[in-house]
Amino acid sequence: MTAIPAHAGVPAYRATRLRLTARGRRVLAGVAAVPAAAVLAWALLSGGSAIATAGAAAPADTFESVTVAYGDTLWSIAQEIAPGADPRDVVGEISRLNALAGAELQVGQSIAIPTQYTDAD
Repeated sequence: MTAIPAHAGVPAYRATRLRLTARGRRVLAGVAAVPAAAVLAWALLSGGSAIATAGAAAPADTFESVTVAYGDTLWSIAQEIAPGADPRDVVGEISRLNALAGAELQVGQSIAIPTQYTDAD
């Protein structure tokens, strides 16, 4: 009797190449594009704008300080320091210079007044 080789009748193993169809290539490209699109959207939405801070309102030489007395309001201070100007404009300038969120002032509070109004006295 003759010996049968061990590999007889068993097909030889062939290494196959990965083949992508057109649909597979589109899916793969789409999966790779999602993180790139997310990073691009994040960069455009968060990194492209400047942020203003309350600490950088104005240089130190462009204002004078006034201490708030009892009964003072932004409107009364604006009328007192710039009687010839529109009080709305003066109140707006004072609010921007001091980064005030509202019109509330406290007795003893020191607020900055733009020198364009203090020089007019």
